[in-house]
Amino acid sequence: MLQTGQHCNAAGYPAPQEADWIARNFCFNTGEVMSEVRLHYRTIGDPYGEPVLVLHGTTGTGASMLTPDFAGELFGPGQPLDANTYFIILPDALGAGGSSKPSDGLRTRFPAYNYDDMVLAQHRLLTEHLNIRHLRLLIGNSMGGMHAWCGIRISWTRSCQWPHNRRRCPAATGCCAACSSRWSETTRSTGVAITPASPVRCASSTPFLRWLPTVEPSPAKRQRRR
Repeated sequence: MLQTGQHCNAAGYPAPQEADWIARNFCFNTGEVMSEVRLHYRTIGDPYGEPVLVLHGTTGTGASMLTPDFAGELFGPGQPLDANTYFIILPDALGAGGSSKPSDGLRTRFPAYNYDDMVLAQHRLLTEHLNIRHLRLLIGNSMGGMHAWCGIRISWTRSCQWPHNRRRCPAATGCCAACSSRWSETTRSTGVAITPASPVRCASSTPFLRWLPTVEPSPAKRQRRR
């Protein structure tokens, strides 16, 4: 059930909608299966809009991306990711925020999970629940940036396809040394050179703002999501 978040912002973008979705029979990289994995997420904008996935950093949640310096510069009217045009999705990663995590009760009995499991959870949320088949943009800060490149790597090397159009879905990530190693790993494992264009700096969205206006909405209409 979607709930309207209590959120005021000077940028004037719509209040985030919060909800939980249960991914059933979730299979982890270890082979362990949890009958139910809860995934908490927020959305901003009309589900008819072009879908944009925004991924948070290691100690954050989707809410941590709703700061004046990030959301306040991107999601408002006339801004690069105007919520009147784009459908913005901000999930809490597996193990963080309102999503299933060891501290919910299982603690050490919670399956050992890695980035691929976290990306799989995001993939299932998008495809099985939100009915998204292609992303217009995929962006992440720190760990979220690495999740973005994990998703691209998985989409090229596994049968579980990340919902993005390889020709039309740019990805941008927060700057960090680990992200550079992930780009190298992606290139080695897929044989495809992936070069980030003006990646977002962790402390400022300014470089990203210079690049993002080249991302224009697709004219194609999509089915309204649940």
